[in-house]
Amino acid sequence: MQRLKGKTGRFRGNLSGKRTEYTGRTVISPDPNLRITEVAIPVLMARVLTYPERVSYHNIEKLRQCIRNGPNKHPGANFIIQSDGTKLHLKYADRRIAARDLKHGCVVERHLEDGDIVLFNRGPSLHRMSIMSHRARIIPWRTLRFNESVCNPYNADFDGDEMNLHVPQTEEARTEAFMLMGVQNNLCTSKNGEILVASTQDFLTSSFLVTRKDTFYDRSYFTLLCSYLGDAMENIDLPTPALIKPIEIWTGKQLFSVLIRPNACTKVFLNLTVEEKIYMKLKERDKKAITVLEETMCPNDGFVYFRNSELLCGQVGKKTLGNGNNEGMFPVLIRDYNSHAAASCMNCLAKFSARFIGNHGFSIGVDDVQPGESLNQKKKITIDEGYEKCHELIALYSKGDLIPQPGCNRAQTLESQISCLLNKLRETAGDDCMSTLHWRNSPLIMSQCGSKGSPINISQMVVCVGQQSVGGRRAPNGFIDRTLPHFPINSKTPAAKGFVANSFYTGLTATEFFFHTMGGREGLVDTAVKTAETGYMSRRLMKGLEDLSVFYDQTVRNASGGIVQFVYGDDGMDPVKMEGKGGRPLNLDQLFMKVMATCPQRGHDTLSPELILQMLNDKLSGQDASSGGCSDKFKEMLRKFFEDRIKMLRSTWRALQLDEDRVGKRDSSIEERVAADISGISAKQLQVFLDTCLSRYHSKIIEAGASIGAIGAQSIGEPGTQMTLKTFHFAGVASMNVTLGVPRIKEIINAVKKISTPIITTELLSEQDELFAAKVKCSIEKVVLGEVAAAIKIVLRSNQPHLVVELDMQRTERYMGISSDTVQLSILNDPKIKLKSEHVRVIDETKLRIYPTGTDKSKLQLELHNLKSMLPKLIVKGISTVERAVVNPVLRRDGTFDRYNLLVEGTNLLKVLGTPGVDAKRTKSNHILEVNKTLGIEAARRSIIDEIRYTFENNNMMIDLRHMMLLADLMTYKGEILGITAGGIAKMKSSVLMLSSFERASEHLFNASYAGREDQIEGVSECIIMGIPKQLGTGILKVRQRLQDLPEFKYQPDPILL
Repeated sequence: MQRLKGKTGRFRGNLSGKRTEYTGRTVISPDPNLRITEVAIPVLMARVLTYPERVSYHNIEKLRQCIRNGPNKHPGANFIIQSDGTKLHLKYADRRIAARDLKHGCVVERHLEDGDIVLFNRGPSLHRMSIMSHRARIIPWRTLRFNESVCNPYNADFDGDEMNLHVPQTEEARTEAFMLMGVQNNLCTSKNGEILVASTQDFLTSSFLVTRKDTFYDRSYFTLLCSYLGDAMENIDLPTPALIKPIEIWTGKQLFSVLIRPNACTKVFLNLTVEEKIYMKLKERDKKAITVLEETMCPNDGFVYFRNSELLCGQVGKKTLGNGNNEGMFPVLIRDYNSHAAASCMNCLAKFSARFIGNHGFSIGVDDVQPGESLNQKKKITIDEGYEKCHELIALYSKGDLIPQPGCNRAQTLESQISCLLNKLRETAGDDCMSTLHWRNSPLIMSQCGSKGSPINISQMVVCVGQQSVGGRRAPNGFIDRTLPHFPINSKTPAAKGFVANSFYTGLTATEFFFHTMGGREGLVDTAVKTAETGYMSRRLMKGLEDLSVFYDQTVRNASGGIVQFVYGDDGMDPVKMEGKGGRPLNLDQLFMKVMATCPQRGHDTLSPELILQMLNDKLSGQDASSGGCSDKFKEMLRKFFEDRIKMLRSTWRALQLDEDRVGKRDSSIEERVAADISGISAKQLQVFLDTCLSRYHSKIIEAGASIGAIGAQSIGEPGTQMTLKTFHFAGVASMNVTLGVPRIKEIINAVKKISTPIITTELLSEQDELFAAKVKCSIEKVVLGEVAAAIKIVLRSNQPHLVVELDMQRTERYMGISSDTVQLSILNDPKIKLKSEHVRVIDETKLRIYPTGTDKSKLQLELHNLKSMLPKLIVKGISTVERAVVNPVLRRDGTFDRYNLLVEGTNLLKVLGTPGVDAKRTKSNHILEVNKTLGIEAARRSIIDEIRYTFENNNMMIDLRHMMLLADLMTYKGEILGITAGGIAKMKSSVLMLSSFERASEHLFNASYAGREDQIEGVSECIIMGIPKQLGTGILKVRQRLQDLPEFKYQPDPILL
């Protein structure tokens, strides 16, 4: 059994994964002159790695030359396999005779040559884009090289990383690798449809510098830059100069127009608007006393606008050219044209950027982060003012005058307010720093274009490092009531609790350096622990979801044919092809802008709003939309889009005081024609737009055989490696923590019975009334007698000893509705105390007497002491499983007040829903098993989806909802919640081989042999172990031919030729 189990056992070490031949591994290096689809392979490696090519009429002379060259000269060959199967080693054979005797049908194991398909991989393989196919390019030297644009999917850098190379050995394998795994077909990630293969670092910096609005070039330099775009193989039409007198000069923006559309034969018309990182919003402009302009007129030139492949305005950066979005230049090129157009632009931009920045020069030094005298003065004033405010708060706390925040005590309130002050202090210092830097400052340029760094990094280098946090809080007391021996006992000043006022340029003091190492160490430990946690989580997800695929009837089934979803993601769309935000299939605004630009209004009558809606309804009720499979949600989205366009149309005409019926007609006035050109829609434009929408929608339907289970597992597992392990503060409530990050994802997919921070978000029937919220809070929150009792005394009398409970009137008023009668009722109902009504007497509003039940005088004193110890813990009001409830003011996105709700820390959703004043329809819990118990399996499924999405969004990670829906459906499709654990997967699947390859191999094998179970070999793991094709992807198809009853084929002349 020892040989079977574990990572190095037979199942995991030899059957599920094997060591392979025809592989290579070495260090990687960058080469911007290579295409993104290419990988440079050293000649040394190419001579060892071979491909078995069959001899035919077309390649016999080439292969004879390879044989003559032999194994030591590239391009050569190592072996010949004759038709009878004998193998000839060319190192020892006479190569001239072997080349002469070569016949058709033989197989020559030749060296790798330019254009061969190879698989390129970097471990850890966290998602499917960690292994892709490239075309080989045989080059001298000893490292594997590729274009830097392809670093993101591999998560590769060039600080000593090594990568692996695999050479497919059959034509079928090469074809599948090229079509399914090719870089050009995997530019976007299946996690959320965002572009992943895109420009990075130096490429972004070069583009940012070239497209500045004050950058001009004369003819000689502009043509030189145009020549950088390629390898002197392209025809380039020079655009019209931006300025003609006194000399012809071109702008840097025109260079981008040449990049996208180098000549008139290139039919690529890019239409795009992007708000870059340096885009200044209207509110920010108002602060800087700039008049309110249109959104397109950004003073920083941050609004990028391409119209018909011409860059009209904007300084391009990461949002336009980089990865991590689906609204930039490359995603739009992929959608509007094809991946070849995007790849071609990437190749040209990489070559241009590397050559331009090499000549232009770009470096960073100590001088770039040296603060000026005025900045030092500003920083000193800012920090002195911030420290003064902190000392005032500490003084208030010491006197006991600090007013606590809702749900917090005074110490927690002090920490919350000081942390807030210190964070604002660093932000203010950072803003001062950014405003004083010259626009040519290298760190500033890199931060603005998104190539590297952020304003926080720059402000830490120049002015102030800021607060160092440990576990999400200020530095804890490590010694006796202080952080370090250098500070007084119980000191809460910023310097004593980890605030670093110095910058990296000025250098840190000894105590500041120590606090900084505390914060850094936490990051290192967090990363190390996280790797193991998320790795195991990803493996479990993959094992649970691996055999789910889409069938031809659009259902999602497992290997044994059990239905998990009737339609994938409720709409059957492929996540990798999504264009809009939030997993929407189309970005209608961008598509409409393209149609308006490429299909002009001129010469066509403008449609009235009624005609627009009529044409839309006719199209949506036609065969393409109804029988073609457009979802009702998509139709509603189209209708909503046109309703908004019509509102804009009417408001434009109303503002210009034009007649609705005359706008856009052939005999209309100049004003009416201008209005029609600005906002009107012609019949042709509407037809083209609707046809494009419907065809694109149908092209985004997921293909049958797609292994969505494996993709979903990777899409949830891979971002988990970037998540944190910390527990976060709940929004606005300093003392209420909520588990997020990796621990929360583990809780959800493990379906644990007792979660670490159960919280019920309770919505109220009267959500604007704070007093009403406080009343409901008092009904829910657990109150024990010890919190409201002023005293609990034992009164020893000779005739009748008893307990006296005195209530504190101020406390009972605060908790609303607690009186002597309610306390009496609670005592009588408590099963542990076991008293009857004659033993508990109410004296007045604030006093009760409790008599012991026993008659034995020797035991009376013991019974009284037991009662005295139990009574403070007696629950007199609220729900026993609720620790506390906090009234939470919910804010809108703009920071204004929206409503009140309650954050209830604890369980028992059923009692909370039954509390008067609670809106049961909108109240929800983050405890999934409790939701299942209270509201049923469908509510639990919805809760799983919402909780996973909330956890990822808190880490600023966007994952397509369809992946979460698939996981939730798998966990609930059996009618109960099954965790993705060894026990849960055993209930989902019955395959012995699959379960043995996961965990507890010996246990599963013994049980199966004892019960005489059979394995149908249907799932992915079983097929890999047995070495047979699996029933998903290209393996879902079977080609068969009916041999009997075939119709007789009659040769007839082709009627078309006649």
